[in-house]
Amino acid sequence: MNFKLNNIPERALKPRTQGYTMAMDKGLSVREAEDFMSIASDFVDIVKLGWGTSFVTKTLREKLAVYKEAGIPVYFGGTLFEAFIVRGQFDDYRKMLDEFDLHYAEVSDGSIEIDHDIKCEYIRKLATQVTVLSEVGSKDDTVIIPPYKWIELMQKELDAGAWKVIGEAREGGNVGLFRSSGEVRSGLVDEILTKIPSEKIIWEAPQKSQQVWFIKLLGTNVNLGNIAPNEVIPLETIRIGLRGDTFSYFL
Repeated sequence: MNFKLNNIPERALKPRTQGYTMAMDKGLSVREAEDFMSIASDFVDIVKLGWGTSFVTKTLREKLAVYKEAGIPVYFGGTLFEAFIVRGQFDDYRKMLDEFDLHYAEVSDGSIEIDHDIKCEYIRKLATQVTVLSEVGSKDDTVIIPPYKWIELMQKELDAGAWKVIGEAREGGNVGLFRSSGEVRSGLVDEILTKIPSEKIIWEAPQKSQQVWFIKLLGTNVNLGNIAPNEVIPLETIRIGLRGDTFSYFL
């Protein structure tokens, strides 16, 4: 840090397994990725190229090289995985991971219905190749999954080999863990935490109010995802009590 302040909460050091920040790249240019890494690489643990953006990004390999040089792993969004699966191209998906030298992959079923045993089998197979993050929750705001089901799905996916499970919220933070207004389904979160260790979950929380809520619930080293590149440094200040929302919380 640039100067000394007392009573700053202790952040886990990289490489972190807790206090994880997953940033979402929705189509940054190579130059924007370079600028992003120049200012925020210390605070980012992994970058997701959102949904299917990697398919249409013209300078994909160059951008991946920027993140690699900064020491930040990258994975392609779970919607791209589903796009391969719905077309019967799982083997092509695995080859693609190798072709682009990716060491992480997301398995999700937010856009298509996949029998859960089959989803877990995809996780098992991919876990022999890469580190798997699996996402639980629907992108359809009319689909309400009861808490016991969230717990069951998360536990089975962890047992199948997922490194961490991701709580769905989309980039807007208005489905899955949240109501359409962006309000946290607090009862759902509390129920999940009775069975699933918090360090095993990445909570998608793109909105500032959602980030504040999780930090106040689980502390500075809660795992948060779907953070916009220009919100990574603001999030870090919320984590350590240097923004009004948590200013007094850690004193």
